[in-house]
Amino acid sequence: MSSVVIVGAGMGGLMAGNLLAKKGHKVAIFESHTMPGGYTAGFWRKGYYFESGTLSFEMASLIFPAMRDIGVYDKLQFVRQIARWVTPDYDFVMHSLDDMKKSILEAFPSERERLLKYFAEIDRMCGIYKGLEKPNTFLNKLTFPLRMSRFVNMVRKYGRMTSSEFAEMYFEKKSKVYFTFKDVGYPDMPAMVVPAAFMSFLDDYWTVKTGMQSWADVLAENFRKLGGELKLKSRVERILTKNGTATGVTCGGKDYMADYVLSACDYKKTFLNLLDDRSLLSDDFVEKIQNAAVSEGFFVVYLGLDIPREKMVEYLKVPHILYGDCNPPGPDMGDATDEKFFEKVWLSVYSPSLMNEDLAPRGKSSLMISCMVPLRWMNNWGGGDRKIYKELKEKAKKALIKRFSSIIPDLEKHIEFEDAATPLTYERYTGNSDGASSAWSWNPNKWFYNNPNSTTIDTPVKNLYISSCWAYEFGGIPTTVKAAYMCAKRIA
Repeated sequence: MSSVVIVGAGMGGLMAGNLLAKKGHKVAIFESHTMPGGYTAGFWRKGYYFESGTLSFEMASLIFPAMRDIGVYDKLQFVRQIARWVTPDYDFVMHSLDDMKKSILEAFPSERERLLKYFAEIDRMCGIYKGLEKPNTFLNKLTFPLRMSRFVNMVRKYGRMTSSEFAEMYFEKKSKVYFTFKDVGYPDMPAMVVPAAFMSFLDDYWTVKTGMQSWADVLAENFRKLGGELKLKSRVERILTKNGTATGVTCGGKDYMADYVLSACDYKKTFLNLLDDRSLLSDDFVEKIQNAAVSEGFFVVYLGLDIPREKMVEYLKVPHILYGDCNPPGPDMGDATDEKFFEKVWLSVYSPSLMNEDLAPRGKSSLMISCMVPLRWMNNWGGGDRKIYKELKEKAKKALIKRFSSIIPDLEKHIEFEDAATPLTYERYTGNSDGASSAWSWNPNKWFYNNPNSTTIDTPVKNLYISSCWAYEFGGIPTTVKAAYMCAKRIA
């Protein structure tokens, strides 16, 4: 059996650690934070629980078997996450694609013809995705080449087209309908991913009833039971190499040797900051990493409210809301100088206590108001000036609270606890460059990998592998789990 060191106790590190420890390998996970989880974590403040980052995940067909594989599925409470869309023009809960179509068509009768054409193409693309998931029967094996051919053609047509460009094919650029559909999911993600996003939101969106931190805790506990060593508050200073091969890590000035090293942390910092021998990397590779775009970070407002759960149900209806109250075309995610950005951006609002009443004090409620933010907004939140940083943070927090007061009247008067996190906060606690929420950029014009549809765990350094969502262009829990399985298989 082999000895393995894993850098980072997020979902990728914990999954790989469990899979390898189960096979009898000697595994140690080094985590700089005081608790495991990374972006899949949460925290308590004054009796209120909040998610640190990830709210939901998709691809239950992959995640649930993975949890069963390592023996923890029965220790977790996975529940469906249903979203409500709210603007001045429409308000509906996304139970099905048909429900969404009906609500949007009723809201914009003058756009009916354009909408029907848009939805027809979305339906066609959804059919192509579903065609790849058919049961492995004899007849389906015969028709698989045809179904795969349709998928390849869709990738060729829409793989390099952004979601904004796709929406512009059907709607006027300054219309409200265009504003509704141009940024489904991540801004300017590939058009081919748009139908997959709808399918996930409507049919395959999940969360953990007891909070994401409980998921990380279960994985950590199971890892320890399997004989793994989880080192918290242990920041790795160097990834060690010898003769072009990874041989361990340095932490706290001490060297820990291993047969393999798995990076379950930020890709850029793995090679630009941690690797002890930069000569192992070509100049082109280093330049590529330095210039590679990452996914957008989030600004999040955390609120503890003196509002009873019953009243929150009246206000929100469901725990998760996508909210927009601005006129099109909305904010420009590429404009880091827009001081009024937070007055225009789409909001993602989530109440952990509405999902589970035990996540807030009795008779009270928790609320998170978040949004994506342009990369390095306002000179990266003040250019290092703490006073300016605090002013910008406070201004953004107040803007989001004020806007959501249209859903919860006098919201500000009900606040008992408040805090906020910026992309700099996320970079501090997760190590992700610029607080990237989903590894690399989703924009097809900025892709890091030549083949964005494959998982790439290999690196230029022998026995150093990527065990996180950084192994895939489109980050998330499913891609993280895939990378962990591939690393475990490679080592086995």
